[in-house]
Amino acid sequence: MTLTTTLTTELSQRFKAYADELVELRRDLHAHPELARAEVRTTRLIRERLESVGLKCRVFPGGTGLVCEIGSSGRTVALRGDIDALPIQDEKNVPYRSTVDGVSHACGHDVHSTVLLGAGLICADLDREGLLPGRVRLVFQPAEEALSGGALDVIEADGIDEVDVIFALHCDPGTDVGQVGIRSGAITAACDKVCVRLAGPGGHTARPHLTSDLVYALSKIATDLPAALSRRVDPRHGLSLVWGRIVAGTAPNVIPQAGELEGTLRCLELAAWEEAPELISQLIEDLATSYVAKVEIDYQRGVPPVVNNSRCVDWIEQAAVEELGVGAVVLAEQSLGGEDFAWYLRDVRGALARLGVRTPGDPIRRDLHQGRFDVDERAIGIGVRVTVATALRALVSLG
Repeated sequence: MTLTTTLTTELSQRFKAYADELVELRRDLHAHPELARAEVRTTRLIRERLESVGLKCRVFPGGTGLVCEIGSSGRTVALRGDIDALPIQDEKNVPYRSTVDGVSHACGHDVHSTVLLGAGLICADLDREGLLPGRVRLVFQPAEEALSGGALDVIEADGIDEVDVIFALHCDPGTDVGQVGIRSGAITAACDKVCVRLAGPGGHTARPHLTSDLVYALSKIATDLPAALSRRVDPRHGLSLVWGRIVAGTAPNVIPQAGELEGTLRCLELAAWEEAPELISQLIEDLATSYVAKVEIDYQRGVPPVVNNSRCVDWIEQAAVEELGVGAVVLAEQSLGGEDFAWYLRDVRGALARLGVRTPGDPIRRDLHQGRFDVDERAIGIGVRVTVATALRALVSLG
């Protein structure tokens, strides 16, 4: 089978059969958000809908998230959508406002889940009609917002075994609805957590030379470490260390016995990210030693950078142009935010693209991880069509 313009242009008509249902589902998920690894209701709704059209689903061992395979033979394209919400209060005044206090879909995962479900329903229709040129695996991933990342759970549960390529869309409130942002190479950054604990005998601020001045030592690490990194790491790698918390002392005339400094490291280059823990630990120890402070370093790995495969990006671009027109494809900005889709790309070629969700001319500046985040629901149809068209183009190209 060859991919024809007729097949892809039919997707807008095929979507219409599910449009109202998918908007209703998105609003239902938005009103009933569930945190990482607690997405029981969300998983049940998705599973029941897929099973209603004869598809078989496998829920992950943790009880949330699932995989569903469509088609029986050929190369396999995986499509990933994350399903968890955030511990953020919903601040919008809309009929579908979150009913769960302190929890909301402030990152668009309700849209991701809905788009993937819609894509799955259309792919199932194509398969029944003999028009699916291979296999499509739907990956409804739990716990993307968790520190350890639900992608690792999926990989451990063999969720991407025998997959040839993998794709995902992520809502972008900075891009207008009807547009899709693409970028080859790094599109998001690695994100690690660094905690530095200093200890010393303490003392009087009148005699800092007789003890270890931990407050001063912490301040020097806070300022000198990022400066040193800027001279030890290629600036093109986009490595950034920013502190978010510093704690030490209880009185103005007492040098404390302990203090802590905590922040995050972000990086766009995989090689630099892999070398970062050893380099940062070495620099911290050198700085602490110069102020006679005992140091304990807690370096927690987060996620690698998402590095898009150029051929996979081309397939997304071609699919988006076919569905939406040339002007709909824009260059996505690199983000220093973390995204655990990166773990899949260590094993499988793939790409993540940005789905525009901003209503053109909207005067309110919305951003991810904010309580007022919302989307223009026309993005659901755009996402479904581009997702299916990308899967079809990849399957045909892979042969």
